[in-house]
Amino acid sequence: MVNVAILGYGVVGSGVAEVIHKNANHISEKAANEITVKYVLDVRDFPDAPFGMRFVKDFSIIENDPEVQVVVETIGGTGAALEFTKRCLAAGKNVVTSNKELVAEYGYELLHMARERNLNYLFEASVGGGIPIIRPISQCLAANELNEVYGILNGTTNYILTRMVRAGLTFQDALREAQAKGYAEKDPTADIEGYDACRKICILSALSFGSHVYPRQVATEGISKITLRDVGYAESGKRKIKLLGRAVRLPDGKISAYVAPHLVPDGSSLSNVEDVFNGIVVKGDAIGDVMFYGRGAGKFPTASAVVADVIDAAKHFKARKYLDWLPGGDDVTVDSAILPTRWYIRANATQEQAGNSFGEIEMLRSPDAPAGEIAFLTAEFNKREIETRGTDLDILARIRVLG
Repeated sequence: MVNVAILGYGVVGSGVAEVIHKNANHISEKAANEITVKYVLDVRDFPDAPFGMRFVKDFSIIENDPEVQVVVETIGGTGAALEFTKRCLAAGKNVVTSNKELVAEYGYELLHMARERNLNYLFEASVGGGIPIIRPISQCLAANELNEVYGILNGTTNYILTRMVRAGLTFQDALREAQAKGYAEKDPTADIEGYDACRKICILSALSFGSHVYPRQVATEGISKITLRDVGYAESGKRKIKLLGRAVRLPDGKISAYVAPHLVPDGSSLSNVEDVFNGIVVKGDAIGDVMFYGRGAGKFPTASAVVADVIDAAKHFKARKYLDWLPGGDDVTVDSAILPTRWYIRANATQEQAGNSFGEIEMLRSPDAPAGEIAFLTAEFNKREIETRGTDLDILARIRVLG
């Protein structure tokens, strides 16, 4: 029998408990061992929960119980979650998590600690929710030299942008709708300002390129400045606006990563990823482009990925599941401002002025554009170059263009 303890009985933690209970026979068969929830840790009371007899409020009960072999951390953040994870590993317990913030900040340290003790530290659910991405990168694509990973990594922002396109909602109205449907938190900052996607691209970068990348090293821009005017101009150019996280391995081996809105061409693999769905593209030298698609969040999709890790941990008590990368540092990454791309520019200017500032441009049209406003696509420039051009224009928006 494999005894599991769940830390945190929120959306994901309760989902994990329910999936293990509901699919007990199937899960135990896959793990070649009976898997049962022995404890659920939470400071709150859940008198009506089906696992009421298993709730505890004292973490040391779990820490000091030698029968607990796998601990599922769904607390979130880097406070108690970090402390409890370290204490679990120190006590010889395997740890599974969905905590993207913890892995993005402390992944190398926790993986190193697990390796020293021949334990598993697994986090499939930390990036794509229910989308398999960690195993494919670390196992199925292991023969490839990966050179780029990018995609729609946050379902909330994708829902908001989809509603702006489909229903003509303003950003604020689309955000309120997302909150009403439970897709966005009361405080949506982590989603709409790109911090959630930043943490995910850090993890994908480390897995793909082999060195830890910290959130502070990833330039991050959200979608709160996107307007219906920008959506309309993008549509006129047969493009949609998407928030993408992107990481590139440069020829010298250094990593450049960022999060920002992009104009994505219609017909591309990501343009039809809508609502709360995510899409992740991985580029390898042997396989070419591979895309992973599905629900990136939600109670049961995320719980599904967590329980899959629990099964994996149960099957690899003696032979540790290999997940690892090198430590990070300032010498690992370079500023994403050096990466060239085309740009969308909206400005109060004439076409002649825009051409003088940016060279060859592709004009975009909007039937309800106010007098004096234009929008256009530029040739390729890096961020530093684009910021030195058009300084004599009244630039209203500047967004990267994919492809």
